[in-house]
Amino acid sequence: MIDFIYQDPYPILKDDTQYRKITSDFVKVEKFGEREVLTVDPKGLELLAEEALTDVSFMLRTSHLQKLRKILDDPEATDNDRFVAYNLLQNASVAAEGQLPSCQDTGTAIVMAKKGESIFTGVDDAEWLSRGIFNTYQKRNLRYSQIVPISMFEEKNSGSNLPAQIDIYAKKGTSYDFLFMAKGGGSANKTYLYQQTKSLLNEKSLDEFIRTKIKDLGTSACPPYHLALVIGGTSAEANLSAVKKASAGYYDHLPTSGNMAGQAFRDHEWEERVQKICQESAIGAQFGGKYFTHDVRVIRLPRHAASCPVGLGVSCSADRNIKGKITKDGIFVEQLEVNPKQFLPETAPHLEAPVEIDLDQPMADILAKLSQYPVKTRLKLNGTVIVARDIAHAKIKELLDAGKPMPDYFKNHPVYYAGPAKTPDGMASGSFGPTTAGRMDVYVDEFQKNGGSMIMLAKGNRTKQVTDACNKYGGFYLGSIGGPAAILAQDNILKVEVVDFEELGMEAVRKITVKDFPAFIITDDKGNDFFANL
Repeated sequence: MIDFIYQDPYPILKDDTQYRKITSDFVKVEKFGEREVLTVDPKGLELLAEEALTDVSFMLRTSHLQKLRKILDDPEATDNDRFVAYNLLQNASVAAEGQLPSCQDTGTAIVMAKKGESIFTGVDDAEWLSRGIFNTYQKRNLRYSQIVPISMFEEKNSGSNLPAQIDIYAKKGTSYDFLFMAKGGGSANKTYLYQQTKSLLNEKSLDEFIRTKIKDLGTSACPPYHLALVIGGTSAEANLSAVKKASAGYYDHLPTSGNMAGQAFRDHEWEERVQKICQESAIGAQFGGKYFTHDVRVIRLPRHAASCPVGLGVSCSADRNIKGKITKDGIFVEQLEVNPKQFLPETAPHLEAPVEIDLDQPMADILAKLSQYPVKTRLKLNGTVIVARDIAHAKIKELLDAGKPMPDYFKNHPVYYAGPAKTPDGMASGSFGPTTAGRMDVYVDEFQKNGGSMIMLAKGNRTKQVTDACNKYGGFYLGSIGGPAAILAQDNILKVEVVDFEELGMEAVRKITVKDFPAFIITDDKGNDFFANL
């Protein structure tokens, strides 16, 4: 006969988070019979959510910025690693001023909360947390990215970035603990679930599995990553929930060994092994090198005897995770770094001079210029670019399907896959970094056949169909750094105007003027692809 055992399945052993106090208001200790309870005015929930989502949209954790500086100081880092890290530190410094968010994809607002059973609010807490999120997205220069279905195929932008994802759990005590995340589409789309079996659970098989699956991540979610690998789980949902929290550092202080109660634990040995695998991949911080990942968390969970779910996910270079709490002492939020400039070196890292490309020449001349250089060449772009992403591409395909011509703007200018955040007063542009290129892959062959999309600018690796199309029609795919959306808006985008599909909001087609816009040749007109050679 076995004894009953129960314990917290995720025993976080300590919390060394540094918090800042927002207010002492909105909380009060009262008696309920013989029991003390903490009553929380729902306006306190609204205030906490607004403060947390504001801070996390413009600031990063100190530990994350320290890891970027480490890349600059590492003699083994490649020039491209250093170039990306330096740009991301510059971007953090611009964003911390509170006008331009660190990433143009200001994300789905996600709240994970643990509510003490002695806390009374008297309301639907999710509604009041949503009010705070709503306030942030209304007041700040953020982007509305939530698309709501009207029918199976008709969709509209909600215009508020709601709904948010809010998950509230019960726990003992009189504290209310929160993890807030602003999760962009790039990193969210790089969350994978693999339904495996017991056969995976040996050293050789696990090593081979990880080496294969790391390549699935690619660069479209803006490395360097904080990578989470979770093996096991009482369900697929439990596995993926642990992946998301682990990538946010929420489970950093789990135990380092298991027990008969099935507690979750971190495996530091496999964390080191996976980190080495990531370094050996040579993918690097987007354009080749050592720093595909900053760090790795490997977490082991219990499982059903017939199942072994494995989850893989990342928190990207816009590492937007922030804790909060409500106690009898007040309302608190995690202290993020207010002075990222301290991590910038006095002088920029020395790099080979980029090739300057005049984008206001005829398209044939731009293509001829690019054709002189190999993949991996760093560029500096100047001139006119068209901006279009998912819905705009779908609408242009509808034109072609109806027998209408490709719009001239798609033929005459490079196409930048992006969608901006709101524009601050007095500026030409809001945060305006690239979106994931791969979502547009299905359009490339047909568009290039019709004379459009001959030069594409975005982030991340692409499929072979893009390489084949560029080889067939003489096109190019240029990679932009994923992550530094704020500094691109401040320093590199001089003018923005809507030229088509204005009703699509951030998905409208725009014409922009760029100056010294950084990019790399990723796919050329000869069938070469940078990522295929890694």
